Amino acid sequence: QVQLVESGGGLVQAGGSLRLSCAASGRTFDRIAMAWFRQAPGKEREFVATIDWSGSSTNYRDSVKGRFTISRDNAKKTVYLEMNRLKPEDTDVYYCAAGVGPFGSGGFGSWGQGTQVTVSS
Repeated sequence: QVQLVESGGGLVQAGGSLRLSCAASGRTFDRIAMAWFRQAPGKEREFVATIDWSGSSTNYRDSVKGRFTISRDNAKKTVYLEMNRLKPEDTDVYYCAAGVGPFGSGGFGSWGQGTQVTVSS
């Protein structure tokens, strides 16, 4: 089991940037995929980005491609989400998730508590 704690959320103006961090505990971090999801009140949680165990393969939802970058530091057991050119529609609670396997194809079994990102227009 992996425990996850997100940080870095906040209030930013449209066009601004934020960097989210997710610190993990547990011995398996460097063998599992990691991901970021987001959810607005009353809406389903949606995928934002994922990264494989090594950091060599990433995937993004179309609406954030070119603006968001997911990365990881296995030595620090931390995954990041760099968010640039933020838009009001990026306002959500962002969740970090730990994959069941190295590439994320097995789903995500552990979740953080979430961090609020609010983008003002």
